[in-house]
Amino acid sequence: YDVTKQLSRGDHAIGMIVGDGWYIGHVAWAGRQNYGPKPMGLAQLEIDYADGSRETVVTDNAWAGLIGMSPESYGGPIQSSDLLMGENYDARLEIPLWAQRWPNNARIGGFANVVEEPIGAVPLVPQVNEPVRVLEVLSAKKMTEPKAGAFVFDLGQNMVGHVRLQVQGPAGTRVQLRHAEMLNPDGTIYTTNLRRAAATDTYILKGEGVETWEPRFTFHGFRYVEVTGFPGRPRLEALKGIVVGSDSPKVGTFTTSNILVNQLQHNIFWGQRGNYLEAPTDCPQRDERLGWMGDAQVFIRTATFNNDVAAFMTKWTQDVEDGQSAEGAFPDVSPKIGVGNDGAPAWGDAGVIVPWTMYLAYGDKRLLARRYDSMKRWVDYIHKNNPDLIWTKRVGNNYGDWLNLNDETPKEVVATAYFQNSVGILSQAAEVLGKKEESKEYNELAGRIVDTFFASFYKPDGTIKGDTQTAYVLPIAFNFYGWANHFDKGLPATKKFRETLARRKDHLSTGFLGAGHLNLAVSRAVGTELAYKLLLNEDYPGWLYPVKNGATTIWERWDGWTDAKGFQDPGMNSFNHYSYGAIGEWLYREVGGLGGYWYDASQRHFRFSPRPGKGITSAKASWESIVGRVECEWQSSGTNISIKLRVPANSTGSLLLPKNMASAIVDGKPSESGFLIQLPSGRHTITARLSD
Repeated sequence: YDVTKQLSRGDHAIGMIVGDGWYIGHVAWAGRQNYGPKPMGLAQLEIDYADGSRETVVTDNAWAGLIGMSPESYGGPIQSSDLLMGENYDARLEIPLWAQRWPNNARIGGFANVVEEPIGAVPLVPQVNEPVRVLEVLSAKKMTEPKAGAFVFDLGQNMVGHVRLQVQGPAGTRVQLRHAEMLNPDGTIYTTNLRRAAATDTYILKGEGVETWEPRFTFHGFRYVEVTGFPGRPRLEALKGIVVGSDSPKVGTFTTSNILVNQLQHNIFWGQRGNYLEAPTDCPQRDERLGWMGDAQVFIRTATFNNDVAAFMTKWTQDVEDGQSAEGAFPDVSPKIGVGNDGAPAWGDAGVIVPWTMYLAYGDKRLLARRYDSMKRWVDYIHKNNPDLIWTKRVGNNYGDWLNLNDETPKEVVATAYFQNSVGILSQAAEVLGKKEESKEYNELAGRIVDTFFASFYKPDGTIKGDTQTAYVLPIAFNFYGWANHFDKGLPATKKFRETLARRKDHLSTGFLGAGHLNLAVSRAVGTELAYKLLLNEDYPGWLYPVKNGATTIWERWDGWTDAKGFQDPGMNSFNHYSYGAIGEWLYREVGGLGGYWYDASQRHFRFSPRPGKGITSAKASWESIVGRVECEWQSSGTNISIKLRVPANSTGSLLLPKNMASAIVDGKPSESGFLIQLPSGRHTITARLSD
C-alpha cells in the first residue's frame, strides 16, 4: 500500500488495532485459540527519501500497546470481540489521540511496551484473493416492537456483515443488538438455530451528541436485529445493514419472465455472497461457519457463473492441499479444523472437482498444475484402500446424500460414483498438462470403475441399487452411459429414474449431492419439460417453496420451515446455506442458454443451448468470461422463438437449437446447417419456428 497521500507536514505515527478473528477467536465448536494464544500484529513501513536513501519502520518492542485485563478482553473501548459471539464496545473508553504522535514520547495511560516475538519458520505469503470489504449498505424496511422496549428492525434481506448504529443519549447507556434470520410467530427474533453463537453486539454511549458506531471484528448472518436499551424510541434510520464479504467481482446476470425464478437467482447470489467470506463457509450465522468441502464442490459450477472466483479459489484450494493427510486423504472442511476423520466421499472429492472446474471456467492451466499432485494423491489413496473399485473402505464420516428427504441412496453407490468421477477428472487434467501416460492410465482405471459400478449396482430392468433419485442422477451427471458397453443401459435406467420422480408426484427427494445435478440429469435423460416442472413447483418440496414463503437466501433444508410444521430441528437449521443453490448452473446453462460454461479454453469456443419450457416465456443470461462478455437472450411466443447472442471477440460460437425447432433464420439468412449453427464473434439474431 502506498500511504504517501496520507501524510502531512509534521510528525507522524502508525496505529494498529488487532482482534481475535479466525486466529484466536471461536471457530465452530473447536473453542478459542485454535491457531494462537493472543492477537498479534506484523507491519513494515518503508520510507524512500528524495536523496535515494531508505528507512524502514517495523513492528518491534518499541511499539506501545494497550492490553486488556484478561485473555478474552482488550484495553480501550473494544472490550471483547469474536466472530461468533459478537463485539462489546464502551465508547467512554475511547482514546482520541491513540494513533497520533505523542508529545515528548510520553505514554498515554494504560499503554506499555508490547511483547516482541520471533515469527520463526512460519512462511510469509501474500493474500492472493480479494480482501473482505463492505459490499453494500442496506436501509431498514420496517421496525416493530413485539415486546416493550425490544425493537425489531427488518432489513428486508438475509445478509452477512454487521450493523451501523446511530444513537444519542446519556453516557453509560447500554444498547444491545441481537441478530437473527427469522421471526417467531409472535414477532420476536428466532435465535435457537444459532446454537452457541451469541451473535450479540453491545454499545455503551459516551454521551456526546449523536454517536455512530459499527463493530470492527465480527460478522453475523441476519435479516432481523433486535435493539434493546435504546434511549427513547429509535427511528427507522437509526440502523443500517453493512454487507461484507470477499470482494470477488460479479460476472454473471440471469433474469426470466418468471418473478419467482428471478427471486430464486437473487437468493442464490446472496447465499454465495454471504458465505464466500475468506473461505466458502456452509453458513454465516450459527456456531459453525466452516469450509465444508461437500458444499463447495456441489456449488462451484454455479459460483463461477455468478462471480469471478479465480483468486478466491486459488487461495482456498491451497487450504485444501494444506489439510491433506500424509496418506493422501483430503479433509472434510478446509481450512481443516473441528472435524475428525478425513476422506469422506464427495467431500474429499472437492480437492479434485474444484481445481478442474477452475480450469474449465477460466482456461488457466497454472492452478491445475499446482494442484495436480494433490489430486493424484487423493485418487491413489482411494484406489489403494479399495482395490476392488467399490469404495467402502476408508470413507471417513461418509455423509452420503446429505439431507435427502427420506430417500437415502446407498453410500457405496454415492462413493463409487464420485470415485469414478475424480479418476476421470484426473485423466483429463493429465491430458491438459501433457502427462499422456498418466492420462491413459487413469482413463483405463475410470473405465474399470464404471464396469464395476454396473456389475455391482445395476439390474437388467434398469434399477440401480437404492432406486433413489440420486442413484440415477449421479451416473447420468458423470456420463457413465457414455462408456463402451454401457450405452444401452441408459434407456432402462432412465425409465426407472422417471418412476422415482413420479412416486414423488414430480417433486424432488434429493439431498445436497443429488440436487446439484438433478435438473441437468432430468434435461439430459428425461426431458426439458419435466426439468422445468421440478424448477417451478411452488409447493413443498422444491426450490420455489422457500421463495413463496419470503426467503431471500437459500435454506439449508428443504423443510427449514413449512407452513404445516413450522421450524425444523434448531440443531441444524440454517437459512443461508448455498448448497441447494447449485441449480444455478442449470439456470444459466439450460434456461439462460449459456452452455458456454464448458467452452474450449484453447480454442475459445462458446456453446449456446437455450431450452425454453412451459412457465417461462423469456430469459436473458450474460457472463463476463476471461475473453469477453457472453450473452444469450431468448423470447418464445409458443410457435416461434427469437434468440439474440453475443460471442466475444477472437472467439467462435455454436448454437444448438432444441430438436423441435425448424426453419432457422440466422442474421437474416436461412440456415442450412440444421440444429447446430456455427457462429463467428459478434452479435447475432436467430429466429426459428417450432416443428410439428
